[in-house]
Amino acid sequence: MSSKTKTILVPIIAVLAGFVLGAIIMLIFGFNPIWGYEDLFISALGNSRAIGETIQTAGPLILEALAFSIAMKAGLFNIGMSGQALSGWLFSMWFALSFPDIPRLIMIPLVIIIGMIFGAIMGFIPGVLRALLGTSEVITTIMLNYIILYFSTFVVHNVMAKKLIMATSVDQTNPVGSNATFRAQWLSNLTNSSTLNIGIFIALIALVVMAVTFSKTTLGYEINAVGLNPDASEYAGISSKRTIILSMVVAGALAGLGGVVYGFGYMQNFVVQTGSLDIGFNGMAVALLGGNNPIGILFAGLLFSILQTGAPGMMTDSIPPQIIQVVTAAIIFFIAIKFVIEVILPKSKNKGEQVK
Repeated sequence: MSSKTKTILVPIIAVLAGFVLGAIIMLIFGFNPIWGYEDLFISALGNSRAIGETIQTAGPLILEALAFSIAMKAGLFNIGMSGQALSGWLFSMWFALSFPDIPRLIMIPLVIIIGMIFGAIMGFIPGVLRALLGTSEVITTIMLNYIILYFSTFVVHNVMAKKLIMATSVDQTNPVGSNATFRAQWLSNLTNSSTLNIGIFIALIALVVMAVTFSKTTLGYEINAVGLNPDASEYAGISSKRTIILSMVVAGALAGLGGVVYGFGYMQNFVVQTGSLDIGFNGMAVALLGGNNPIGILFAGLLFSILQTGAPGMMTDSIPPQIIQVVTAAIIFFIAIKFVIEVILPKSKNKGEQVK
């Protein structure tokens, strides 16, 4: 079997296995899996409003998945997308609420840029620590997730809540004005008043840019080279330290953009979070299922958004929507097995050859 066929086949098998496991669990607890999955897909794709909500959900997931995949291609495990997205969401929202009268054509690009800058800063810190000091990016990104989580709570409680223009509640800000929202009337009319917004177009543009970057540019080649072998890259004249830092900066910027799309497209304001932002970790799952490939990420993002949007519909037949979380976890598990096998088997073969 060719590697290309295997790349396509493994995610399909993982998805099918996840759905089969979900069906088995439904049967064990006395539910009809055919009805359950029928309710799932009708709720996610049954009408124009449902389709709009599903597509809207895919936008932030795609951007977070791209953030993870870029770091992964450079040999890094970036699990700081939640904090990077939260940072982009917080500071862009702060700006939009502080200057509500800026014209829409200027406001939209500004909040995008601000969100990407602060997301990039959250990526720059672990990138520098990894490149210059060898510090694990896993540890630093986890720590930064909590730092920005509690910092955002402090800002809303102690800064925004004291200004009526920003917040009338302790735990959430005012909605953004019409100049800053990512929602558009024509999209709302097209999808029967769903929350579909321009965020999906931003995500698709990011997909195309990243696909071109990794297939046609020097930067993409350098990131791939460093991810495959940093020592050989250094020998070939590629600075692995610079590439590691740049990869984390780009990853953080994309994650921050995902936070902006989520905040200005779906939420419309900033809400204090009690835990890490879900879109960060869900984006990681999308990237793994999509094989860190832009086309794969697009389809994986749509699948996960279908599962996420359609799950509540299963309650029509009294089926707990939490079963879909099991399906999602199973898909990730089966994908992870593939990665574990690819890493462990070559190492075990090399050890066996050395013993002989």
